[in-house]
Amino acid sequence: MQLREATSEDLELLDDMLLEAFNWDGTARLTRDQVVADVHTARYLGGWRRPGDFGLVAVEGETPLGAIWARALPAAAPGYGYVADDIPEIGMGVSRGRRGQGVGSALLAGCIEQARTLGWRALSLSVEDGNDAARALYARHGFSAVGRNGGSDTLLREL
Repeated sequence: MQLREATSEDLELLDDMLLEAFNWDGTARLTRDQVVADVHTARYLGGWRRPGDFGLVAVEGETPLGAIWARALPAAAPGYGYVADDIPEIGMGVSRGRRGQGVGSALLAGCIEQARTLGWRALSLSVEDGNDAARALYARHGFSAVGRNGGSDTLLREL
């Protein structure tokens, strides 16, 4: 497995990975069309890759295994894991057949390093109740709860 920088050509893949993230428990709560059309979820990837956006794609050969991306969102149009205008919120998805094999951990470590290199002070994200595997992953990488939004916790990782 290798990591490469996410480019503007990866938008379709990122949309697919956002769908994987929303349907993390195997329940088809949202379709790809719903994810792409939703005003709130479009905040994460609409116009990708605008200035300040960054991310990584995990690949094995030419096959994508997962992706992580980050974008700073304003208080006027926050994401589910919003903390502050100057803290990018990350989204991540791993292909269903590759979960539990270190893909998410590699993506998360790489994104943290990208954020440090780019000079960000922290990263945030949202994780739903019941997603224990993701919570454990985020805890291993130094994220801690700083808020609550509905049935999800907002996590923060200081850099």
